Amino acid sequence: MSTMTVTTETLIDPAVFEERIFLDGQWVPGGGGSIPSIEPATGETLAQVGMGDAADVARAAEGAQRAQKEWAALPHPARAQVLRRAGELWEQYADEIGGWNVREVGAIPPLAGFALHVTAAECYEAASLPSAPLGQVLSSEQPRLSLAEQVPVGVVGVISPFNVPLILGIRAVAPALALGNAVILKPDPRTVITGGVAMVRIFEEAGLPAGVLQLVPGGAEVGEALVSDPRVRVIAFTGSTRAGRAVGELAGRHLTRAHLELGGNSAFIVRADADVDKAVNLATWGSFLHQGQICMTVGRHIVHESLFDEYVDKLAAKGRVDARRRSRRRSRAPGPADRRGAA
Repeated sequence: MSTMTVTTETLIDPAVFEERIFLDGQWVPGGGGSIPSIEPATGETLAQVGMGDAADVARAAEGAQRAQKEWAALPHPARAQVLRRAGELWEQYADEIGGWNVREVGAIPPLAGFALHVTAAECYEAASLPSAPLGQVLSSEQPRLSLAEQVPVGVVGVISPFNVPLILGIRAVAPALALGNAVILKPDPRTVITGGVAMVRIFEEAGLPAGVLQLVPGGAEVGEALVSDPRVRVIAFTGSTRAGRAVGELAGRHLTRAHLELGGNSAFIVRADADVDKAVNLATWGSFLHQGQICMTVGRHIVHESLFDEYVDKLAAKGRVDARRRSRRRSRAPGPADRRGAA
């Protein structure tokens, strides 16, 4: 991990993005109006975030398609430089973005910090992609040179979820940008600031040309328009299995390539020779981290019959203790006025 630099500058200013979406490098009102971004811990409204509609998706796709051509035509070191700079900026503004992550997403500070570390690392990794080999030499029956070349697809749609919006957004956004594509980002309406505004501001500061990254938050109407638009050639979706089925079916009808990560039901296996106390400690972490709102959270506990009763009793007791601790922390939490400056 690179050394973190603390800055006093503000990256995310509600006065700039409130009730707006980001199209062609400008913060503009969206056709879907606005909704409040609510802090889960307190119910406080953090900001009014802009919502788009199908017409905004069409405008974003048109602008992204236009901007993508010039972006892809840049020398590969120029694209790599933007990605490297983005990685540096995630670290530079880690305290500020982490504050939004805690307040808007409901992440505990260590999880918020981990998300920022991974997000910066994703940008550094993506910075190596522009200089990667572009294709391969193919076998030929005749004495001639046959080549296969990889080219950008054009416009990529990214639909990211509410639970870990930084990691689950950047892992699609950064590689797509690095390889010369433009991106239309639709974050979950509940986490537009962390999963959308922060990403736009980072890449804006990193020098990404206007129009290459568009931000259109919204609900099902926006998602359907994004998947259906013929200018969007790839959809990267992370979310529930139910919503993923709808995305996959719609993408199939339009012959749009779809990358889907859906819900999981991970198993935690406790064998007969296991240390029950250690197993319970690990299982509690696996089931309750981030309120269990993680796709690979422990959803099934498969326990050997010889340990079953002891395991269940200790797991229930551990859960009750952790719940009481969380309740006490909430009762000691500062009021909204005290927290307002943290983000």
